[in-house]
Amino acid sequence: MTVWTAVLFILLLGALVLWRVAYARLRASEKNYGAELEELRAGHAKAASDHAQRLQALIDSMVEGIIVLDEHQHVVLTNRASAEMFGFSHPATGKALLEAVRHHEIGTLATRLEQESAVLGYELRIEGNPSRFLQVNAVALRDPSGIRNGAVFVFHDLTRIRELEGVRQEFVANVSHELRTPLSLIKGAVETLLDGARGDPIALDRLLTIIDRHADRLTLLIDDLLLLAKLDSDRVKLNLEPTALRSAVQEVVDDLAALARTREVTIENALPSGIVAHVDQDRFRQVLFNLIDNAVKYGKPAGKVRITGRMVDDLFVEIGVEDDGPGIPSEARARVFERFFRADKGRSREQGGTGLGLAIVKHVVQAHGGEVRVESELGRGSAFFVTLPRSRK
Repeated sequence: MTVWTAVLFILLLGALVLWRVAYARLRASEKNYGAELEELRAGHAKAASDHAQRLQALIDSMVEGIIVLDEHQHVVLTNRASAEMFGFSHPATGKALLEAVRHHEIGTLATRLEQESAVLGYELRIEGNPSRFLQVNAVALRDPSGIRNGAVFVFHDLTRIRELEGVRQEFVANVSHELRTPLSLIKGAVETLLDGARGDPIALDRLLTIIDRHADRLTLLIDDLLLLAKLDSDRVKLNLEPTALRSAVQEVVDDLAALARTREVTIENALPSGIVAHVDQDRFRQVLFNLIDNAVKYGKPAGKVRITGRMVDDLFVEIGVEDDGPGIPSEARARVFERFFRADKGRSREQGGTGLGLAIVKHVVQAHGGEVRVESELGRGSAFFVTLPRSRK
């Protein structure tokens, strides 16, 4: 072997060794790159999963219902609020829109979004017991080229607002009616006087009595309305102090003795001595007056009203006002504490009440942290029970 041959052989051998080293390094590098790539993929997948979970948790915390659709009106995303509104199983991913919501008006809105960019402020009523009212805002989703590829529906529950509107309308109608009746009688009496009746002493006395009585009725109604407004806005400040219940009840019984005599009703104060409540004395007497006054007026003529009391536990005492009157129908019991609600409208107006007494009782008792309830059977009388905080002194 010549020297040049030997040198060439050594060079080739070195090149082979270098290639093998480089190849081994390349394979190792490729292996490391593959591992890094898998790690990156796993990291991206986890990040995407975490993002999806955070997004789902975010929309599930919303009170508005959310439904996201793809271009074929299939559900991509929902939240718990939308599931509760429409009664489908959450999530409804993959279902057709109408299969999930089962309401044709929503399908009509989705179809409109194929031509319109948005449908805003649409009101939807879902029939049921009770019915629900929803405001629907829907927006079409489009890609950068303008091609529609889905839609987002947002549902806001208006049910409570509609209920309050109904209560307000009923309240205004009732107030208007209650004001109109005494005002009409006063106006009629004044017109009669102006037409010449003031020259007749008997007619003058009768008409002035009408004016006076119904002016008092208006004053009482306005006072009750103002008190309820204060109770609603928490503007009534209670002066809480220990109050012996038996003596407080007896004061109200004495005040109503004349009314009881006219109806030949016996009022029994059966409240034990020693029961002391922590109450505002003026407001508490107002509660007692309304309950006992109602029992005397609407109980049985020549009947009996009984006031009882007991200590419920270490925190509360209970006062009961029972009569032996006709009782309250079952469908009316749940509503007797509503403003202007009257189980017997004709008899209530004949007695001259405002229709606000039991509503005031409820609000005053709740302002003290207590509760009020009614128990009644037709033909067997009624009993109203009030719980109030017990005095610890």
